[in-house]
Amino acid sequence: MVKNHFKTMSYFIYCQVYKVYYLVYYDFMIKFDVITIFPKIFNSYIGESLIARAIKKKLIKINIHNLRKWTTDNHQTVDGRPFGGGLGMVMMVEPIYKAIRALAKSQITNHKLQTNHKSQEKIKRKVILFTPRGEKFTQKMAFKLSKLDQIIFICGRYEGVDERVAEKIADIKLSIGDYDLMGGELPTMVCIEAISRLVPGVIGKEKLLKERITKSGGFIEYAQYTRPEVFIIKDRKKWKVPPVLLTGNHKNIEEWKKAHAKEILD
Repeated sequence: MVKNHFKTMSYFIYCQVYKVYYLVYYDFMIKFDVITIFPKIFNSYIGESLIARAIKKKLIKINIHNLRKWTTDNHQTVDGRPFGGGLGMVMMVEPIYKAIRALAKSQITNHKLQTNHKSQEKIKRKVILFTPRGEKFTQKMAFKLSKLDQIIFICGRYEGVDERVAEKIADIKLSIGDYDLMGGELPTMVCIEAISRLVPGVIGKEKLLKERITKSGGFIEYAQYTRPEVFIIKDRKKWKVPPVLLTGNHKNIEEWKKAHAKEILD
């Protein structure tokens, strides 16, 4: 009788723990929506390594959308010649506007179907357009974006995107560096990876994030070594691991790490 009661209580506790896990990790997972005209570029990226595991564990969700879905002509046209002349083609505002409206509405609908208290809250969403003229992407920004419910990325192509998208649709105009690329697909992958690794459970134990994330939203990086302790190259030179890391003295090791650490922020 006592054993059965114990089993019942154990099962009840297990269910409660699982319920908490579900609410924290599933219901609150961040959703990435990517608008692109080259959706296949993302196939290997979202199907491999830690990103694929995070998707499988329902820690993050990534949806890739073909912009041509929101066109109206037979040729599925998404670009046009620039007013005022110039070389190349410019991506049109209309299909992008329709895509953003559809994705935002879809998220709201899914949100209302949830049964817990968060369904009453306003969805935290940002629409990001990549442009060389945008704000520089930083670790601090990644930390802030990791707290959102939904991020919609607009991947430009050709000579750029109609400026009305930047002025009227995008919440953030973003650049990943002082250089020009062929499109926004690679910057999107960079942002998804930087943001996803800040979600608890994506890169391992939650303790790792607590140790490495600073109060200002930065990330601590320091020099690290692994086997062999001594690496000998052809001319017999020896590349050695710092002796303090081999001592087992945790206090000295922590001091060494702090001395060789750098906060990645801006």
